[in-house]
Amino acid sequence: MKHTLIKTEIPGPESRALTARRKACVASPMDSLASFYIRDGRGAVVEDVDGNKFLDFTGGWGCLVTGHCHPAAVAAVRAQAGHFLHADFTVVPYEPWIELAEMLAKRAEGKAQKSVAFFNSGAEAVENAVKIARGATKRRSIVVFEGAFHGRTVLTMAMTHRPMPYKYIFGTAPDVYRLPYPNPRKNKYTPADFEKLLLENVCPEDVAAVVIEPIQGEGGFNVPPEGFLEEIRRVTLKYGILMVADEVQSGYGRTGKLFAIQNWGIEPDLITLGKSIAAGLPLSAVVGGKKYFDALPKSSIGSTFGGNPVACAAAIEVLKTIDREKLLERAVSIGKVIRRNFDALAKKYPVIKDVRGVGAMLAIEFVKDEAAWTPDAETCQKVIQEARANGVILAGAGLHKNVIRLLLPLVITDEQLEEGLEIIGKAVASAVKGRPGKAAAAGK
Repeated sequence: MKHTLIKTEIPGPESRALTARRKACVASPMDSLASFYIRDGRGAVVEDVDGNKFLDFTGGWGCLVTGHCHPAAVAAVRAQAGHFLHADFTVVPYEPWIELAEMLAKRAEGKAQKSVAFFNSGAEAVENAVKIARGATKRRSIVVFEGAFHGRTVLTMAMTHRPMPYKYIFGTAPDVYRLPYPNPRKNKYTPADFEKLLLENVCPEDVAAVVIEPIQGEGGFNVPPEGFLEEIRRVTLKYGILMVADEVQSGYGRTGKLFAIQNWGIEPDLITLGKSIAAGLPLSAVVGGKKYFDALPKSSIGSTFGGNPVACAAAIEVLKTIDREKLLERAVSIGKVIRRNFDALAKKYPVIKDVRGVGAMLAIEFVKDEAAWTPDAETCQKVIQEARANGVILAGAGLHKNVIRLLLPLVITDEQLEEGLEIIGKAVASAVKGRPGKAAAAGK
C-alpha cells in the first residue's frame, strides 16, 4: 500500500498514553470513532501520533470536502489571523463576512434575492432557520421526517429521529411533528401521500416550516424517491409554509452540485449549511429569501462567534477551491468509481443489499433478510473495524447502524481512492468470511 501505513499495533503506544491521560479529565460521553490520535492531516491522509497513516473516508464527519489543511485555506487563515481574530460582526463588522455572504447568495438556486446569516454549527444554523421561519410566518409548528438528523440542541434534538445516543433523557422541544419518509424498501408511503399525512397530523396553517435533508445523512444517505421533494415544494407553497433544505451534510459539492437540492432544480425558502463550509473551522450559515430575514426585528438573530473572521477567510477559499479545482465535476467522477466498486461488492456478497447516493455521497447497507429487510449491524461494524485496522477510517450511519457512508475529501487522488476501496473490499471479504456468495447461494 502506497498511501496507508500501519507500523504499530492500533492503537500504538503514544495513542495509548493519550488515552490514559484522557480518562482522567475528558468527559466520558465524548466518545471517539478511532482509538488513535491525529498528529497530521494532508488532503485525504491522516497520520497518527505513532506514525501510522490512514485514508480518511469520514472527512471529519463530512467537514473536509477540500481535505485536511488545504494550502489555500491555511494561507487565508494565517493572513487573517495577522489582522484580527475576532470582532463580532454585530459589534464591529468586517469585509470577510460580506464577501462570503455575497458568494453564497450568488450560488443559491432561484430568482429571489437572497440574504445570508452566519453561525457556529450546523445545529445552530438549523435552529436559526426555525426561528426565521417562525418569525416570518408567525407560526410555530415544524414538520420533519423519519430518519432525520438536524442536530443536538434541545430543539434540533426534537427534530432528529434517532433516540440513542442523541435524545437519551434530555427532553425535547414542543411543536415538532414527524412524518414518514417514503422508502419503497421499507414502507408503502409514496410522495403523493405527503399532503394527506400533513393534514392528518397538524393544521397546515400552524406550520412555519417543513425541514428536510435533500439526502439524509445520519439516517443512512437515503435518497428521496422521485417526485417527493417536488411534492413538498408544491404543498408548502400551497399552504404558505417555508421549505427548509438542511444541507449541513449534503451541501458543498458532495453530490456534484454545490447544494444537493440543486439536483432537483428546486428553490427552497431557506438552506442551512455547515460542516465543509470553512475547511474544518467552526462556521455555519442560513441562506435564503431576503424577505424572510427582513421580516424579523433588528438583533433578533445573532451569535457572538458566528461568522468568525478567520473562519470566513477559510470559507472564502473553500468556495474558490471548489471552483478552481473543479471539485463539483470531481465529485461526479469519484462517485462513478465508488458506485462501480460498491455494485461489484453487492453482486459478490449478498449481505450488501443496497448501494445508494448521489455523486460522491454514497453508502452501502448491510441486511440479513432481504424480504424483511432486517438490519445487519454486526457485519457493518466488523467492516468498519477491519478497514480501520488496515488504514481506512469509515463512518457508519442509519437508525440501526447498518450503513457505511463515504464522506471522503473531494481532493482525494485516484490512487488514494483505489487503495481505499481495495481495503474496504478486503474488509467486507473478511467480515463475511465463511458465508456463501450469491453464486454459491444459488447453487451455481
